[in-house]
Amino acid sequence: MESADVFLGLHDFLERMRQPSAADFVKSIKSFIVSFSNNAPDPERDSALVQDFLAKMEAAFRAHPLWAGCSDEELESAGEGLEKYVMTKLFTRVFASIPDDVKVDEQLSEKMSLIQQFIRPENLDIKPTFQNETSWLLAQKELQKINMYKAPRDKLVCILNCCKVINNLLLNASIASNENPPGADEFLPVLIYVTIKANPPQLHSNLLYIQRYRRQSRLVAEAAYFFTNMLSAESFVSNIDAKSISMEETEFEKNMEFARALLSGLSTDSDSLSNQNDQNVGNSVESKSQSLSSKKERDSSIRSKSSETRSGNRDWQYVKDESSMAKVPSLSDIENRGAIMLLKEDLASLAFREYPYLFAQVGDLTINDVEDLLNNYKQLVFKYVCLSKGLGGTTPSNSQIHAHVDVEFVEKHQDAGVVEPNDESQKQITTTDNSGTDSLVTEENVESKSEQAKGMVLEEEQKEETSQ
Repeated sequence: MESADVFLGLHDFLERMRQPSAADFVKSIKSFIVSFSNNAPDPERDSALVQDFLAKMEAAFRAHPLWAGCSDEELESAGEGLEKYVMTKLFTRVFASIPDDVKVDEQLSEKMSLIQQFIRPENLDIKPTFQNETSWLLAQKELQKINMYKAPRDKLVCILNCCKVINNLLLNASIASNENPPGADEFLPVLIYVTIKANPPQLHSNLLYIQRYRRQSRLVAEAAYFFTNMLSAESFVSNIDAKSISMEETEFEKNMEFARALLSGLSTDSDSLSNQNDQNVGNSVESKSQSLSSKKERDSSIRSKSSETRSGNRDWQYVKDESSMAKVPSLSDIENRGAIMLLKEDLASLAFREYPYLFAQVGDLTINDVEDLLNNYKQLVFKYVCLSKGLGGTTPSNSQIHAHVDVEFVEKHQDAGVVEPNDESQKQITTTDNSGTDSLVTEENVESKSEQAKGMVLEEEQKEETSQ
C-alpha cells in the first residue's frame, strides 16, 4: 500500500464519519468504549472484546454505502483509524492495568540498568565485524520512544524502526567485509544488546499491549518477525545469568554488585546534593530575614549614627550572607569530587562505555559525523549551563565549557529507514446532523509529510521483504 493512499484513506475515513449516515457507527463506538471502561481489568477478556469489536466494525464498513466502491487500501486505513481512536480512549484502562505486569516492568528495568553497566558485545558472541556501538545508539533512541505513543501501531513502529536500523547496519557491515548476509543468529544478539542499553520504559507492558490490542490480521509478515524477536529479547533479558553471557559466575556476581553500588552511589549523591541545596537556601532565607528584622530595630533606635557606622554594618551583613552562600558546592567542587571517586574505582572505565568516541582521534571522524557532533555539543552545553545556574553560579564562558566537556557523537546512518510514528495529539469534534444525532470524530494533528511516511513501516511490498 502506497504511503499517499494511507494518508488520503485515513482522512477520507474521518470525513465519512461526519456524515449523518455514519451516526450508527459513532453510537456503536461510543457505547463500546463506555461499557468496556466500566468493567474491571481482565487482560484476556479485554483483548478478546477489542479484537472482536474491531473485526465486526471493519466488516460493517465494507458493507456500508459510505464505503461503496472503495479500494482495499481505503478500507484498511479506515480500520487503522478505528483502532487508533478506540485504543487511545481505552489506553489508561488497559495499559499496565495488572499489578503483576507493573512488578515485572520494574524488575526488568532494574535488571537492565545493572547489566548495561558491564555487558559488552563479546558477551553475546557478536562478531567484531558486526560491532558498531556508536551507530547502535540510533536504534536505542528509537526503542526509547515507545512510551511517547498510545496506539498499538505507533508503539509497534518504534520497535520496527529499531529493528530496521540494526538490520541495515548488519547488512552494510556484511557487504563491507564480504561476509554472508546476516541472519537471525547475528540479528538477535545485537537486538538484545541494544535493548539492554536502551532500557526502554515499561517494556513488558508495552509488548503485552501490542500483543493484545494490535489488530491480529495486521500483525503479520515483517512486523510479526521483528516483534517476535523483541519478545525473544525480553525473555532472554528476564532470564539472563552468567552462563548466558559467557561469563564466570564469580565475575558476573562481582559486576552486578559493582553496578548496584555504582547506581546506589549516584542516587545517594543526587539526594545528598538536593538536600544540601535545600538546606543552604533555607539558611540563606532565614539569615536574610533575621538581618532585615535587626536592621529595622537598629534604624528605629539609632538613626543619628554616622554614615561610617552604617557602612560598617552593611559590610558585616554582606560578609554574613556571603559565608552562607559559600556553603553551596561549586560546579568545580562537584567535578573534582567526581574525578576523585572515579580514580578510586577499580573499574572506572565502565563509566565511559556510553561514550565510545571520548578518546577518538581527529582521523577517526568523518564528514557524516558533523551534524551529530553539533547536536550533542548543544545538548551538553545546555545541560552544563543549567547545572551551573542551578548551583547558584554564573553562566560559564565558552572557554570554561571546553575545559570541562568532551563532545560525544553518534554516527547516524541516513539509510536507516526510520519512520516517525504519528502524533498522539487528537481533538474531539462534535457535530450535529439535521435529526439532532451527535457525531464524535477524531482528527489527527500531523503534517502530511510525516503522515505519508507512516505507511512505509507496516505495509512494505513482498518483493522488498523477500530481497532482505
